[in-house]
Amino acid sequence: MTDKGLIHVYYGDGKGKTSAALGLALRASGSGKKVTVVQFLKDSASGELSQLELLPNVAVLRGKDPSKMFAFDMDDAARAVTKRIHDENLARASALARDGACDALILDEALDALDLGLLDADAFSELLRNKPSPLELVITGHRPADWITELADYVTEMRKIKHPYDRGIKGRRGIEF
Repeated sequence: MTDKGLIHVYYGDGKGKTSAALGLALRASGSGKKVTVVQFLKDSASGELSQLELLPNVAVLRGKDPSKMFAFDMDDAARAVTKRIHDENLARASALARDGACDALILDEALDALDLGLLDADAFSELLRNKPSPLELVITGHRPADWITELADYVTEMRKIKHPYDRGIKGRRGIEF
């Protein structure tokens, strides 16, 4: 990227945070930019993964303790495994960004991993505060801390008005995951 990269934050309780972030990844990739997507708190198959893997200039890093579905179900051992995986993925992505091997970096669900103590807060802060100038950085999750909002150039809230889950309708493959 020749222009100065900016920081995007997509947050809230509404649907569309990951979709917006991955839409930007698709646009950047289609323009020949190198994209790294780090998905926190996710390890199961999803529809977007098979398509992202087809793109030669997109790398995906993800994972958590595979024995637990949700963070609130994790015991201390699972939390430790998940935090280690998250910290390693963030360090790897940060190194790619520093080395110029990544034009756009998507940190999907990083706000939640941070809020749950499953991501190194100092390493996350270091990346945001010392982001390589050309790097486009996208962060998603439910609630950004004030300091993140202040550093961001774009802040978009996805607000839930109505959602099928509230009526007991489970997530559907190809639509919600």
